[in-house]
Amino acid sequence: MQSSRRRFLAGAAGIAAMAMGRSNAATSTDAGSQPLPVIAGSNSLEALTVSSADGTKLTGVMRGDPQAPEILFIHGLRQSRLSWDKQFADPALASFRLVSFDLRGHGDSDKPVAPEAYADADRWADDVAAVIARAKLRRPVLVGWSLGGYVVGAYLRRYGGKSLAGINLVDAVTKLSAELLTDEAGAFTRTTTSHDLAERTGATADFLAACFHQQPAADEMRRMLVINGMTARAVNEGFIKTETSDLEPMFKQFAGPILLTHGQHDRLVRLAMSERIKALHQNSRLSVFDASGHSPFFEEPARYGRELADFVTAANKG
Repeated sequence: MQSSRRRFLAGAAGIAAMAMGRSNAATSTDAGSQPLPVIAGSNSLEALTVSSADGTKLTGVMRGDPQAPEILFIHGLRQSRLSWDKQFADPALASFRLVSFDLRGHGDSDKPVAPEAYADADRWADDVAAVIARAKLRRPVLVGWSLGGYVVGAYLRRYGGKSLAGINLVDAVTKLSAELLTDEAGAFTRTTTSHDLAERTGATADFLAACFHQQPAADEMRRMLVINGMTARAVNEGFIKTETSDLEPMFKQFAGPILLTHGQHDRLVRLAMSERIKALHQNSRLSVFDASGHSPFFEEPARYGRELADFVTAANKG
């Protein structure tokens, strides 16, 4: 890879940040018929664990009627399944089957030390396929936030979209392009993966703050900082090596509906990223959140929950 392209992908990987050992996860024993445990005292929150195709163990949770319309939430870089806590508690989404998981290198999921574990788009796609199989999802709507949008695109590229009811892209990265990502996001890629501990810790806090127009409460921010600090540095170091930089064609080819959610004040991913998908995909709708930055599902959760509920209901009638 040419040095100039490597530097660009490094910056793009930072934006994707914001933003979730068996040969075939779909046929592994993890994806079998054994009942899933219920987490004590968690209001019927079911634990989920599965090994992806390369043996990486993924950890997640589920809630809701298994026969209800399904939503699989995929978080952004340096985040976790806890990003979706407001959605799991939202009355507007109580009638759906909700699933979320920690992406490889994040949260409680395994953290491969080799950067190559994060450079291959197919690895991310296989993780989604493994979770779908283990959770026994029949026709889910995939929600991809920031890096999660790239992961959704990687899934479409490898597995196609025939088994999906729809897609919700939230301030999502679908193409690694300097025109679609901000300079601030690119700078964070270098500083948040610095080998200088002081620089890295300070940049991690600054990066997290840049994800919001409406800043979280102090206790919420503390928890998010812990999660950010748990993320393997190899995630960024590997992602900048990816040869799969443009997933727009995958979304253009998708036959189902797409809801595009984007915060007006996003400091990391430009609104133009979502506008391009809107122009490429006939059956899509763009919803801009005027009081949000990079995280509209967190900053304006009530509106987000209503719009997602309406979208999932309509998608499952198609």
